[in-house]
Amino acid sequence: MGQKVNPLGFRLGTRQNHYSIQNHYSIWFAQPKNYLKGLQEDKRIRDCIKNLTKKKRKTPSGVEGISRIEIQKSMKVIQIIIYMGFPKLLIENKACITKELQMNVQKELNSVKRKLKITITRIRNPYTHPKILAEFIAGQLQNRVSFRKAMKKAIELSEEPYTKGIQIQIAGRIDGKEIARIEWIREGRVPLQTIRAKIDYCAYTVQTIYGVLGIKIWIFIDGDY
Repeated sequence: MGQKVNPLGFRLGTRQNHYSIQNHYSIWFAQPKNYLKGLQEDKRIRDCIKNLTKKKRKTPSGVEGISRIEIQKSMKVIQIIIYMGFPKLLIENKACITKELQMNVQKELNSVKRKLKITITRIRNPYTHPKILAEFIAGQLQNRVSFRKAMKKAIELSEEPYTKGIQIQIAGRIDGKEIARIEWIREGRVPLQTIRAKIDYCAYTVQTIYGVLGIKIWIFIDGDY
Protein backbone atom coordinates (compact mmCIF):
# COMPACT_ATOMS: atom_id res chain seq x y z
CA MET A 1 0.00 0.00 0.00
CA GLY A 2 1.42 3.38 -0.97
CA GLN A 3 1.96 5.90 1.81
CA LYS A 4 1.04 9.40 0.68
CA VAL A 5 2.57 12.33 2.57
CA ASN A 6 1.73 15.99 2.03
CA PRO A 7 4.89 17.53 0.47
CA LEU A 8 4.54 20.69 2.60
CA GLY A 9 4.19 18.91 5.94
CA PHE A 10 6.97 16.51 4.91
CA ARG A 11 9.42 19.43 4.71
CA LEU A 12 8.50 21.39 7.84
CA GLY A 13 11.53 21.90 10.06
CA THR A 14 14.02 21.08 7.28
CA ARG A 15 16.67 23.75 6.77
CA GLN A 16 19.09 24.45 3.93
CA ASN A 17 21.67 27.27 3.81
CA HIS A 18 20.27 28.61 7.12
CA TYR A 19 16.78 28.97 5.57
CA SER A 20 13.73 26.77 6.18
CA ILE A 21 12.54 24.71 3.23
CA GLN A 22 8.92 25.09 4.35
CA ASN A 23 7.33 27.34 6.99
CA HIS A 24 4.01 27.13 8.82
CA TYR A 25 1.11 29.23 7.50
CA SER A 26 -0.26 29.64 11.04
CA ILE A 27 2.05 30.73 13.85
CA TRP A 28 0.61 30.73 17.36
CA PHE A 29 0.68 28.84 20.65
CA ALA A 30 -2.26 27.34 22.55
CA GLN A 31 -2.86 24.95 25.39
CA PRO A 32 -3.99 21.45 24.27
CA LYS A 33 -7.58 22.09 25.36
CA ASN A 34 -7.73 25.28 23.23
CA TYR A 35 -5.92 23.90 20.16
CA LEU A 36 -9.06 22.85 18.26
CA LYS A 37 -10.64 26.24 18.89
CA GLY A 38 -7.54 27.92 17.40
CA LEU A 39 -7.71 25.75 14.26
CA GLN A 40 -11.40 26.51 13.76
CA GLU A 41 -10.69 30.21 14.22
CA ASP A 42 -8.01 30.09 11.50
CA LYS A 43 -10.43 28.39 9.10
CA ARG A 44 -13.12 31.00 9.73
CA ILE A 45 -10.60 33.80 9.10
CA ARG A 46 -9.43 32.30 5.80
CA ASP A 47 -12.96 31.52 4.59
CA CYS A 48 -14.15 35.04 5.46
CA ILE A 49 -11.28 36.67 3.53
CA LYS A 50 -11.68 34.40 0.50
CA ASN A 51 -15.44 34.95 0.32
CA LEU A 52 -15.08 38.73 0.49
CA THR A 53 -12.27 38.99 -2.08
CA LYS A 54 -14.19 36.63 -4.37
CA LYS A 55 -17.11 39.07 -4.39
CA LYS A 56 -14.88 42.10 -4.91
CA ARG A 57 -12.90 41.01 -7.90
CA LYS A 58 -12.16 38.41 -10.52
CA THR A 59 -9.42 38.36 -13.13
CA PRO A 60 -10.42 37.70 -16.77
CA SER A 61 -9.21 34.11 -16.45
CA GLY A 62 -11.37 33.51 -13.38
CA VAL A 63 -8.48 33.43 -10.92
CA GLU A 64 -8.98 34.97 -7.50
CA GLY A 65 -5.22 35.35 -7.08
CA ILE A 66 -4.74 34.49 -3.39
CA SER A 67 -1.66 32.32 -3.03
CA ARG A 68 -1.81 31.87 0.74
CA ILE A 69 -2.98 33.54 3.95
CA GLU A 70 -0.58 33.60 6.88
CA ILE A 71 -1.89 34.09 10.41
CA GLN A 72 0.23 35.11 13.40
CA LYS A 73 -1.43 35.33 16.79
CA SER A 74 -0.36 36.76 20.12
CA MET A 75 -2.28 37.57 23.29
CA LYS A 76 -3.38 40.99 22.02
CA VAL A 77 -2.82 41.03 18.24
CA ILE A 78 -3.84 38.90 15.26
CA GLN A 79 -1.61 39.63 12.26
CA ILE A 80 -2.97 38.46 8.88
CA ILE A 81 -0.82 38.61 5.73
CA ILE A 82 -2.61 38.01 2.42
CA TYR A 83 -0.28 37.06 -0.45
CA MET A 84 -1.94 37.95 -3.76
CA GLY A 85 -0.82 37.57 -7.34
CA PHE A 86 -3.25 40.10 -8.86
CA PRO A 87 -3.85 42.72 -6.16
CA LYS A 88 -4.25 45.75 -8.47
CA LEU A 89 -8.02 46.09 -8.15
CA LEU A 90 -7.82 45.67 -4.39
CA ILE A 91 -4.86 47.98 -3.88
CA GLU A 92 -6.56 50.78 -5.87
CA ASN A 93 -9.06 50.92 -3.02
CA LYS A 94 -6.72 49.46 -0.42
CA ALA A 95 -7.81 51.55 2.58
CA CYS A 96 -11.50 50.78 2.10
CA ILE A 97 -10.93 47.11 1.31
CA THR A 98 -8.62 46.61 4.30
CA LYS A 99 -11.12 48.31 6.59
CA GLU A 100 -13.94 46.15 5.24
CA LEU A 101 -11.83 43.01 5.67
CA GLN A 102 -11.03 43.97 9.25
CA MET A 103 -14.70 44.61 10.04
CA ASN A 104 -15.83 41.31 8.51
CA VAL A 105 -13.12 39.24 10.16
CA GLN A 106 -13.67 40.96 13.52
CA LYS A 107 -17.39 40.23 13.24
CA GLU A 108 -16.67 36.62 12.34
CA LEU A 109 -14.35 36.16 15.31
CA ASN A 110 -16.70 38.03 17.66
CA SER A 111 -13.72 39.19 19.71
CA VAL A 112 -12.93 42.70 20.91
CA LYS A 113 -9.99 41.79 23.15
CA ARG A 114 -7.45 41.35 20.33
CA LYS A 115 -6.40 43.92 17.77
CA LEU A 116 -6.59 42.87 14.12
CA LYS A 117 -3.96 43.83 11.53
CA ILE A 118 -4.37 42.90 7.87
CA THR A 119 -1.64 43.34 5.25
CA ILE A 120 -1.94 42.71 1.49
CA THR A 121 1.37 41.65 -0.08
CA ARG A 122 1.93 41.29 -3.81
CA ILE A 123 3.78 38.20 -5.05
CA ARG A 124 5.84 38.21 -8.21
CA ASN A 125 5.16 35.73 -11.01
CA PRO A 126 1.71 34.57 -9.76
CA TYR A 127 1.51 31.53 -12.03
CA THR A 128 4.51 29.92 -10.34
CA HIS A 129 2.31 29.40 -7.25
CA PRO A 130 0.28 26.15 -7.33
CA LYS A 131 -2.86 27.62 -5.76
CA ILE A 132 -3.20 30.31 -8.44
CA LEU A 133 -2.28 27.87 -11.20
CA ALA A 134 -4.91 25.39 -9.95
CA GLU A 135 -7.55 28.14 -10.04
CA PHE A 136 -6.59 28.87 -13.64
CA ILE A 137 -6.96 25.19 -14.62
CA ALA A 138 -10.28 24.99 -12.75
CA GLY A 139 -11.59 27.97 -14.71
CA GLN A 140 -10.55 26.36 -17.99
CA LEU A 141 -12.25 23.07 -17.10
CA GLN A 142 -15.46 24.86 -16.13
CA ASN A 143 -15.40 26.55 -19.53
CA ARG A 144 -15.17 23.09 -21.13
CA VAL A 145 -11.63 23.53 -22.41
CA SER A 146 -9.84 20.23 -23.05
CA PHE A 147 -7.98 19.09 -19.93
CA ARG A 148 -4.80 18.42 -21.92
CA LYS A 149 -4.89 21.91 -23.41
CA ALA A 150 -5.49 23.41 -19.95
CA MET A 151 -2.55 21.50 -18.41
CA LYS A 152 -0.17 22.43 -21.23
CA LYS A 153 -1.17 26.09 -21.00
CA ALA A 154 -0.61 26.02 -17.23
CA ILE A 155 2.90 24.62 -17.75
CA GLU A 156 3.65 27.42 -20.22
CA LEU A 157 2.46 30.05 -17.72
CA SER A 158 4.63 28.58 -14.94
CA GLU A 159 7.88 28.68 -16.93
CA GLU A 160 10.48 30.74 -15.09
CA PRO A 161 14.29 30.42 -14.74
CA TYR A 162 13.97 29.25 -11.12
CA THR A 163 11.21 26.69 -11.83
CA LYS A 164 13.00 23.38 -12.31
CA GLY A 165 9.96 21.16 -12.76
CA ILE A 166 6.19 20.90 -12.50
CA GLN A 167 3.72 18.05 -12.25
CA ILE A 168 -0.05 18.44 -12.71
CA GLN A 169 -2.64 15.76 -11.95
CA ILE A 170 -6.39 15.79 -12.62
CA ALA A 171 -8.69 13.08 -11.25
CA GLY A 172 -12.39 12.40 -11.72
CA ARG A 173 -14.86 12.10 -14.59
CA ILE A 174 -12.64 13.96 -17.00
CA ASP A 175 -14.44 15.20 -20.14
CA GLY A 176 -17.65 13.62 -18.80
CA LYS A 177 -16.49 10.00 -19.16
CA GLU A 178 -18.54 7.43 -17.25
CA ILE A 179 -15.52 5.98 -15.45
CA ALA A 180 -13.34 8.23 -13.32
CA ARG A 181 -9.63 8.21 -14.09
CA ILE A 182 -6.40 10.05 -13.35
CA GLU A 183 -4.47 12.04 -15.95
CA TRP A 184 -1.16 13.75 -15.27
CA ILE A 185 1.65 15.56 -17.00
CA ARG A 186 5.18 16.39 -15.88
CA GLU A 187 7.75 18.84 -17.19
CA GLY A 188 11.30 18.82 -15.79
CA ARG A 189 12.27 17.24 -12.45
CA VAL A 190 9.98 16.88 -9.42
CA PRO A 191 11.97 14.99 -6.73
CA LEU A 192 9.23 14.38 -4.14
CA GLN A 193 11.37 12.00 -2.05
CA THR A 194 14.21 14.53 -1.60
CA ILE A 195 13.45 16.42 1.61
CA ARG A 196 15.86 19.27 0.83
CA ALA A 197 14.16 19.88 -2.52
CA LYS A 198 11.91 22.95 -2.31
CA ILE A 199 8.51 21.69 -3.47
CA ASP A 200 5.41 23.89 -3.55
CA TYR A 201 2.14 21.93 -3.55
CA CYS A 202 -1.59 22.49 -3.82
CA ALA A 203 -4.68 20.24 -3.84
CA TYR A 204 -7.76 21.91 -5.31
CA THR A 205 -11.30 20.75 -6.15
CA VAL A 206 -13.52 22.14 -8.87
CA GLN A 207 -17.24 21.57 -9.51
CA THR A 208 -18.09 20.85 -13.15
CA ILE A 209 -21.34 19.77 -14.84
CA TYR A 210 -20.05 16.17 -14.78
CA GLY A 211 -19.10 16.17 -11.11
CA VAL A 212 -16.17 17.14 -8.89
CA LEU A 213 -12.63 17.02 -10.26
CA GLY A 214 -9.51 17.01 -8.11
CA ILE A 215 -6.46 19.02 -9.20
CA LYS A 216 -3.03 18.51 -7.67
CA ILE A 217 0.05 20.54 -8.58
CA TRP A 218 3.66 20.09 -7.53
CA ILE A 219 6.27 22.72 -8.46
CA PHE A 220 10.01 22.18 -7.90
CA ILE A 221 11.65 25.54 -7.19
CA ASP A 222 15.34 26.42 -7.07
CA GLY A 223 16.28 26.66 -3.39
CA ASP A 224 18.09 30.00 -3.89
CA TYR A 225 14.76 31.75 -4.69
